[in-house]
Amino acid sequence: MSGVNDVISDMLLRIRNGLVVRKKTVDVPASRLKISIIRIMKDEGYIKNYRILKDNKQGILRVYLKYAKDGKESVIRKLTRVSKPGRRVYLPVHRIPRPVGGLGTAVVSTCKGVLTDRECRREKVGGEVLFEVH
Repeated sequence: MSGVNDVISDMLLRIRNGLVVRKKTVDVPASRLKISIIRIMKDEGYIKNYRILKDNKQGILRVYLKYAKDGKESVIRKLTRVSKPGRRVYLPVHRIPRPVGGLGTAVVSTCKGVLTDRECRREKVGGEVLFEVH
C-alpha cells in the first residue's frame, strides 16, 4: 500500500509535474477509473495517447503528454480537483460547471460511467464532479 488516499489527485499531480519538466510520458498505477479518465482526456485532445502496461500488480498506465506545435507550451493549462475525499461535490445536471465558458472540460463520475460535462448535459445526468481541465 503506497499510502495515497486520493488516487485521482495523485494522478493529476503526476501529470502536472510531468508537464512542468516537459516529460514525454508519465506513469501512473492503473485502475478502471483512471483509465476512464485518461480515455476522456485523450478524446478531448488534452493528451496524445495512453498505454496500459502489465506488471505483477495492478498494471501501469503510461500517459503520453501533449504539447503545442512549438513543443514549449503544454496543451493543458490547468488541472483543478473539484471533489475530494474530505469534501465530495455532487451536482445535478443543470449545475454541472462549464469550465472557461465551455472551452474547458469538467470530468464527472455518473451512474452511466465517467463523462464530460457536455456528455452529462446530453445524457441528462448529474454526478460527482471529479476535476476540471483547460
